[in-house]
Amino acid sequence: MENIQEEKNEPTFSFTEGEVLLVDKPLTWTSFDVVGKLRNTMKSLKLKVGHAGTLDPLATGLLIICTGKFTKKIDSFQAENKEYTGTITLGATTPSYDLETKIDQTFDIGHLTEDQIKEAAQSFIGELDQFPPAHSAIKINGERVYEKARRGEEVELKSRKVTIHEFEIEKIEFPLIFFKIRCSKGTYIRSIAHDFGKALHNGAHLSSLRRTMSGDFHVDNAWNLEDLIQTIRAQKSAVIEKRPL
Repeated sequence: MENIQEEKNEPTFSFTEGEVLLVDKPLTWTSFDVVGKLRNTMKSLKLKVGHAGTLDPLATGLLIICTGKFTKKIDSFQAENKEYTGTITLGATTPSYDLETKIDQTFDIGHLTEDQIKEAAQSFIGELDQFPPAHSAIKINGERVYEKARRGEEVELKSRKVTIHEFEIEKIEFPLIFFKIRCSKGTYIRSIAHDFGKALHNGAHLSSLRRTMSGDFHVDNAWNLEDLIQTIRAQKSAVIEKRPL
């Protein structure tokens, strides 16, 4: 970790060639908020900026930001497997499958056992047909479906094939289930939480989420957003000063 910190203190960004920047996304920020902030920070350099894999506002963790020529690699980075940690709350459901919306139904969890919970987790291992949440960023006729859902409109989404490589129950503190999941691209952990409740003949929703890995990239090597912005500003000024008139 000491070596990682040294690199963060004195990084050398190649703005002309492009960069892959790892950011620890703050809670409540959208992925687009992070891209917009960094794009504005590098505005004078006239660089393309994009992210490789959306994180929900209520999730934190690894967000891969590509700049310049590296934006061409976004699709390949998005295709990599992901790892997440977080908590599922048993005994209650929400329309968004997480804490974005209020609880709409409650269930008695007094009869649930740790063995049942661990068995339910194992039942998700392998390829699944998963339905995305109605409150998701998928587009239908050019509009994000969460916009339709927020207006109370019926949203019909098709299932998609996803693969769960690992679903580990790390700790149980009823009603909280602490988990780690490794999965394919396009997997909605909110849907896993919702379906996990169904597998227990109960209800559940995602109450916290953190992306820890994407491909070979790990959140331990990610920047605090404000630290990254300050570092880019310092190097950007140096680059502009060296440009020929």
